[in-house]
Amino acid sequence: MGSIKPLPPMKPKTHYHATTNGYSSDSGSSSPPPSPRRHSSHRHCRRRRLPSKAQIFSRRESFLAGLLLGRSFRYFFFLTLLYVSGLIMCAGPFSAMMLPRPLPGSIYRSHEIFQKLWHEIQSDNSSAIELSSVWRYKRKLKEQKLCSNTTASQHIESTGSDRYLIVEANGGLNQQRSSICNAVAVARLLDAILVIPHFEFHNVWRDPSEFSDVYDEDHFVTTLEGYVKVVRELPEEVMERYAFNISNIANFRVPAWATASFYLEEVYPVLHQQGVIRIAPFANRLAMKVPPHIQFLRCLANYEALRFSFPISALSKKLVNRMVEKSSSSGGKYVSVHLRFEEDMVAFSFCVYDGGEAENFEMDSIREKGWGEKFKRKDRVIAPDLYRINGKCPMTPLEVGMMLRGMGFANSTPIYLASGNIYQAERNLAPLVEMFPFLQTKELLATPDELAPFQGYSSRLAALDYMVCLFSEVFVTTQGGNFPHFLMGHRRFLYDGHAKTIKPDKSKLVVLLQDTSISWDAFKDQMKAMLAESDRKGIMIPRVRKTKRKTSIYTNPLPDCRCLWESQNSTLKSTHTFHMLDHSLNP
Repeated sequence: MGSIKPLPPMKPKTHYHATTNGYSSDSGSSSPPPSPRRHSSHRHCRRRRLPSKAQIFSRRESFLAGLLLGRSFRYFFFLTLLYVSGLIMCAGPFSAMMLPRPLPGSIYRSHEIFQKLWHEIQSDNSSAIELSSVWRYKRKLKEQKLCSNTTASQHIESTGSDRYLIVEANGGLNQQRSSICNAVAVARLLDAILVIPHFEFHNVWRDPSEFSDVYDEDHFVTTLEGYVKVVRELPEEVMERYAFNISNIANFRVPAWATASFYLEEVYPVLHQQGVIRIAPFANRLAMKVPPHIQFLRCLANYEALRFSFPISALSKKLVNRMVEKSSSSGGKYVSVHLRFEEDMVAFSFCVYDGGEAENFEMDSIREKGWGEKFKRKDRVIAPDLYRINGKCPMTPLEVGMMLRGMGFANSTPIYLASGNIYQAERNLAPLVEMFPFLQTKELLATPDELAPFQGYSSRLAALDYMVCLFSEVFVTTQGGNFPHFLMGHRRFLYDGHAKTIKPDKSKLVVLLQDTSISWDAFKDQMKAMLAESDRKGIMIPRVRKTKRKTSIYTNPLPDCRCLWESQNSTLKSTHTFHMLDHSLNP
């Protein structure tokens, strides 16, 4: 048998330390590690480690930080809520403090001032002035320019040339009037025969009137005989050359305020070659500064040759006489006011009054209807506040009434109101009627049948107003334009150089009528000073600087017109000047 090899000795088993429930088991026996000990029915108490001081301090900090953070959040939320509430409650006053204050006179507040002062206005008649003593300044004889015997305004017969001048008078009544006077002067300058001027139809005034409807055509022709030959139409042989259509005659474009030299150097050669010349438009197409004999013809045309037609003169006489009768308490004297507060005037002024959004909407509609997109261009600057500050806004009836009462005119003063259709007449005229209950208009003085032939003809209606205003003791102008300018000149011509016109300083007036703290006495003091200034300026002849265009003889006819008239015929002053007045009152 083979020998039996002995078994290798057995390696002792290695015992591993097992960790059970946090305890280590280390046994020297060969049995497997014991099973985990079973817990008894009660839980063994474990020994808890005590926290260190750093941990305690850290926990306190965390607690305090959380507490503070919570309170801060509540305080922040409360302050934010308080701030927002303050903004809501104080937005108006705060914004008013931050925004720039409106400039003096830039906002219409006249209605507020009127309501505040109405009780004092109503009860104040203590300082009423007499119409006969309104004007205190007199024009001194030495201030008038003496006429020279060598004046160039000689009565020279026309050469009888066969060259004709045709002009188209555009604009309203008095712009047409200036065109007619200038046409007479240019015809004499060019030695041409003047064709009765044609009135251009304008879509604003929409008046189809012709020359003979407004003026006495026969009187015009005969007055100018020997100075300028006037015919009613071109001869047939001339019309035949242009197919009996005046518009076929080439129109000569003349710049505004053209000098006498321009007409002699530029226009006369064309007229001499063609035999007829047409100039349209003709408003303001002759400079104010012209040779004396040409200036004289302007005066002759304006103050003698141009006499209103018989229908206008006849009704004018009735209106003046009725106005005088209603002014018996003031010796037949009355005040006339030219008020420009018509709908279109308000709209195109771009001024803002007290009508609010309804007014703005209505004015925009009128502008769009009358002028289309013209006033909506981006490059157009519209500044109602500046217009008002600069005195460009039409005065309201309320403002006119306050001004006159402040100047000392009593509520019994007879007033004639010359105007078109007042914007929102019932509402806007009410304060003026309250202040002056004896207010009259052509519609009140005339019967409907008397006015019927004039309805729809703005120039003829304006002529009625012109004549009633001409013979008033006091004329009040509230807005610029040809009507007051011509009327002031006509009154200067008739009343020994005094315009007898109140021309308010509107830039000053708007500041006073925006001051809600002003007293009635303070306002009266300012108005009386304004009346005195109008009195002083009524007799003044403005000095014209060399750099500026000569002043209009239609507004300031002295000394030119009176001196030239006297040098031509010494009886014109006493006869012809007032013959026009007598004809108007006794046609």
